[in-house]
Amino acid sequence: MAAKLGIFDTFKTKKEELTGEAQRQRAIIVCLATENNPAQMTRTALAQRIAQENGTVWKNIYSGIFRDLDEILIPLNIVEEAGRLPLRRGPRALQEKGIPYYHLTEKGLLVSLSLDEIIGREQILERFFAGMKNADAEFLDQIRTLSKFAPRFVYLLFKSYVRAYCDGGQEILPLDKARFLAASDETILIQKEFLESYTSMPKAEKEKTLKFLKSVS
Repeated sequence: MAAKLGIFDTFKTKKEELTGEAQRQRAIIVCLATENNPAQMTRTALAQRIAQENGTVWKNIYSGIFRDLDEILIPLNIVEEAGRLPLRRGPRALQEKGIPYYHLTEKGLLVSLSLDEIIGREQILERFFAGMKNADAEFLDQIRTLSKFAPRFVYLLFKSYVRAYCDGGQEILPLDKARFLAASDETILIQKEFLESYTSMPKAEKEKTLKFLKSVS
């Protein structure tokens, strides 16, 4: 069975609740997207951080973390080994081989942009754009501009794009403008309609609209 990213998977009877696998995969991606210290990017360190954040014992989730990395995230080229850390103790063979630590690939950075729990996604967006090759410069500039003035809208676009991939859609790289926008869901289309309507409104109608929006908590 082919590997499938499950970061949006929910229980059949509780559509609003993410499965345990979805939560683990999201947590791994969040950790790797926000961590720079290699010692905190090993399998054990990931399990310990995720366990601490969830008030559980890291040894109880280690096997799940191991499986998500080796059977899902690495095969899908979302995560890759970034290097090895030397060991001072333990079997000699293991000391010589070292302990692997991981980081997000270009694809992994793109996936991380779809996760609302990450604070500071603008930095990840710049990292992602900096690593892109043969990119549509005009498209990237449009995304950058939108992210400054309507960041939630931009990350909603990324969420729809990545969700379509998780649901069996095409590969998300290379990032293509037409495919990126085609993945937009109904919520995004509604926002697009509003933006187009607002820009064509007379000044008086714009003021009324802004007054109404300011009253929305």
